[in-house]
Amino acid sequence: MNHINIISEISEYCKQKGCIVKKNESLKDYTSFKIGGTADLVVFPDNRENMTGLLKFIKENNINYVILGNGSNVLICENNFAGIVIITSQMNNIKIDIESENIYAECGISLNKTASTAKENSLSGLEFAYGIPGTLGGAVYMNAGAYGGQIGDVIYSSEYIDTQTLEIRTISAEQHEFAYRESFFSKNKDYIILSSVLKLKHGDIYEIENLMNANMSKRKTKQPLEYPSAGSVFKRGDGYYASKLIEDCGLKGFAVGGAQVSEKHAGFIVNKSGATFADVMNLIEHIKSVIFDKTGINIECEVRIIEF
Repeated sequence: MNHINIISEISEYCKQKGCIVKKNESLKDYTSFKIGGTADLVVFPDNRENMTGLLKFIKENNINYVILGNGSNVLICENNFAGIVIITSQMNNIKIDIESENIYAECGISLNKTASTAKENSLSGLEFAYGIPGTLGGAVYMNAGAYGGQIGDVIYSSEYIDTQTLEIRTISAEQHEFAYRESFFSKNKDYIILSSVLKLKHGDIYEIENLMNANMSKRKTKQPLEYPSAGSVFKRGDGYYASKLIEDCGLKGFAVGGAQVSEKHAGFIVNKSGATFADVMNLIEHIKSVIFDKTGINIECEVRIIEF
């Protein structure tokens, strides 16, 4: 069976299962950078059974695929993708167990929704996550954090699927191997996070809400939310903040094509005006080169770069 027929067959299978399916879809609208090419097929599985069935189809037919959550920490090239993009946003169920102070949530739920649900049930521990524009799965994958907290602080367990065997497994908090902006999953590309259990604690709803609002206010004041971006582009290093290095090297406001180092926060690269993948990549390389020449420091990208 040729590629076009396989894609059509997978499309029909997913539609029959009730999944949203889009053919020849631009990926620009699925990334916060608003950059990306066209994919043969974009599928939104809505439960683990449909995710497993889709992955089985992909494996049997040796089709290339990419997993996306909210697309908020990725830069996708503009080549056409001869494969399937799986977007997890429809896997967004959430359940509260007040007695155990646990939240069960699927990988595609937004961090904002998760944090807000915790607040509504007077559960504290996710205030730091309010305003992070990603999904729970993406947060676990990269151990997302802000304002003194990180997802690794509240994870109790996670379920994932091994794409090689299609087995579903559960790991404990310790087995996540959380470190700064990395985890067990970022080091094991064959594993896809399905859901997590978060261990929180009872708190005062007004105190929780006040802290969430304060964090959101800081974001609006300090970050260039008015432009498309992928958040902080570079990781913090041992003894330095990448944003300060960038600013100290005189790169704040520096632009390549439509991509610019934010004038508001030097750690962000923004899509100021129709930036291309090449614009952003060239700007990243320029920043790295200037900082290395001036300081001897090799800064490392935090943004996930996807090339076809």
